[in-house]
Amino acid sequence: MPLILGIDTGGTFTDGVLLDLDTKDVWRKAKAFTTREDLSIGIRNCIENMGDLDPRQVQLVSLSTTLATNAIVEGRGCRVGLILIGHESTGSLPAQQVFVVSGGHDIKGIAVAELDLEAIHRAVTEMREKVDTIAISGYLSIRNPEHEQTAQGLIQELWDVPIVCAHQLTTALGFHERTVTACLNARLLPIIAELLAAVRAVLEEKNITCPLMIVKGDGSLMSETMTREKPIETILSGPAASIVGAVFLTGSESALALDMGGTTTDIAILESGRPRMNREGATVGGWKTRVEAAEITTFGLGGDSYIQVSKDRKLIIGPKRVWPLSVVANKYPSLVEELKRVDPNSRLIDTQPLDCFMLVKKPSKEDPWNLTEWKIINALEESAHNIFTLADKVGRDPNLLPLKDLERAQVIGRISFTPTDLLHVLNIFTDYNVSAAQEGARILAYEQKLEMEQFTAKALDEIRAGLCMTIMQSFAYRAGLGVDLNSEVSVGFLLGYLLKRTQSPGFKTQIALDYPIVALGAPVSGYLPAVGDALNTRVLIPTHAEVANAVGAAAGKVAELIRILIKPGVGGGYVVHAPWKREAYLDFEEAERNALEKAKKVAYERAKCAGVVNPELLVEKEEVVSHTSGGDDVVFLETRIEVTAIGHPTWEEGGEIC
Repeated sequence: MPLILGIDTGGTFTDGVLLDLDTKDVWRKAKAFTTREDLSIGIRNCIENMGDLDPRQVQLVSLSTTLATNAIVEGRGCRVGLILIGHESTGSLPAQQVFVVSGGHDIKGIAVAELDLEAIHRAVTEMREKVDTIAISGYLSIRNPEHEQTAQGLIQELWDVPIVCAHQLTTALGFHERTVTACLNARLLPIIAELLAAVRAVLEEKNITCPLMIVKGDGSLMSETMTREKPIETILSGPAASIVGAVFLTGSESALALDMGGTTTDIAILESGRPRMNREGATVGGWKTRVEAAEITTFGLGGDSYIQVSKDRKLIIGPKRVWPLSVVANKYPSLVEELKRVDPNSRLIDTQPLDCFMLVKKPSKEDPWNLTEWKIINALEESAHNIFTLADKVGRDPNLLPLKDLERAQVIGRISFTPTDLLHVLNIFTDYNVSAAQEGARILAYEQKLEMEQFTAKALDEIRAGLCMTIMQSFAYRAGLGVDLNSEVSVGFLLGYLLKRTQSPGFKTQIALDYPIVALGAPVSGYLPAVGDALNTRVLIPTHAEVANAVGAAAGKVAELIRILIKPGVGGGYVVHAPWKREAYLDFEEAERNALEKAKKVAYERAKCAGVVNPELLVEKEEVVSHTSGGDDVVFLETRIEVTAIGHPTWEEGGEIC
């Protein structure tokens, strides 16, 4: 039977499932640690953890990835040269070389100046050997892309270099945001190409020769070829896949989807089986883009959140992520004995007595680490160690160990007590080393002057309350409020009673969600039922919730969207603004008919190219008019047409993908 292999590369784990779309059965599932230095290693391990697979049964591989998001946040990627047509930069841009040339259009799509081809020629000459890709952004190119297209053609004649045009990525207004989107897309080209090549190599190893699809930030799928051209569209790929997984696993059309991963908790509201889209564009790494993505609120609370005790004995949970003691001790059981020797009275500056460290990646000998840092690297090469054991091996006071730069560069990783460890202590989730988690809890309980049971109960309550607060905060953001509920004393006072954290001061009240909660992720069974009770709503934890992102990747559909705008012409008639060109017509019916036919054809062909055998075409049309001051006359402003070709990708044996 044909199966789909869905893979999600999360911050901590890479999840995989084999899914039968017809029966909705998950045939196999597995997890492996995500290897951020080379994602293909984690993907290979995940596939191998599924056991023996018959590669002939795998019809499609679908991947959701954190790579584009992480690369943007971390500032990674190739050198970008930018050519701005018709307008100066209005803010900082993610490009190394920027040139402005004459040209550009007005809001009607009419050229305001002739395109300066000589200036483009000079810019290309100047950029040689200084950039790796080129982005082109013309003023109001979404109304008429001809100057961007002409510039692209000229550059291709002069230089064999990857080129990105802004009008190919978005049809939304906003010159600066559109330019940022083009630059980031250009910067990501070699990074996503490297990932796809590495994944392809893993699949070939396993004799899996079917097409590869990637999850976009809106939860739909795009082909491997399109991903190479538009990697920017994979930002927020993982959270979007979890939403698709929530709908697929529960059938819920209306719900609050909450995905508690290792690093973050992601929340989205589902209505009619789909999340609301962020039409203004997603913001990643401080860059405002014009990439449409699912409206997802992300909070720094996850299964790997760092649990600390402050100097005034308060419990701090997140947002920093560390490796759980229980997970790492499963690989390095000697950590348990090292933790048993820890004196909880010890006082450290930047670490806790229970903190341990491990080598994440061995640097090359050319890397500029000092002698003590190399001693730390060598000491961790064979095993992870507690901070005190590590200090003894290096021969330094634990407070004087130079750990910050090594940790920041992800050469070493910090291991400490997390919500995952708490579930091990409470015997709710015991897949890893329970003893290590218990030792961590013992040390933190001592620091808070509490018995072990008191400490774990308090930590459990704090995490549940934190999840309640994230849900309330997501509704505040959805309402357009920029307020941080945690920082507002009055709000905190009220929510304390609403969420039943404190005794009522003479009155009773409650809060109730209008949505059930679909809880996804490995840790949710230990936390979300109580959250549902506090918010007076049902909590649905579906079977396979721990691999819901991978299920969502496998269950995703292709959705090819074409937007057309029809506006009155300057001297009469009508103008069609399409992604490929600007066209003028004397008759409105002819303009609308031709625009709609072309949009349907392009959307249909793109969906077919992405593997949808018989795409369903959805057409939405909105006519925008204005009433005169008297209210009797109506003035036509524009007609907006959206055509979407949608369907599950499927290939006959031997079929080819565009």
